[in-house]
Amino acid sequence: MKALLWAVLSLCFTVGMVAVAQDLPAQTPEKYTDARIQLTSMMGTVRAGGEKLTFVTDQRVWNVDNPESLEGHEGHYVRVEAHVYADQGSLHITGVKMPSASESRKNNMR
Repeated sequence: MKALLWAVLSLCFTVGMVAVAQDLPAQTPEKYTDARIQLTSMMGTVRAGGEKLTFVTDQRVWNVDNPESLEGHEGHYVRVEAHVYADQGSLHITGVKMPSASESRKNNMR
């Protein structure tokens, strides 16, 4: 009888641990978990300076944490989705798109 009781308790404990483990959020790097850093959309030009790629907007030049995301867009005017680290002057880019014709036209009229 004791063996049956221990087996049932062990099974309940194991099932409970599996259920809790499934609800844990995926781990993300600490640098990108700051609640103050939001995803921002911005437009600018990708500039290649030697081996280093930078993103140039009307206001400033940004260093890029993950330059591989911009490879193939050198010299292009693009829209990026990025986490902005203004204090470091850098961006972590999560997405790159070519702007639509109307977006490009609006920017040229400024």
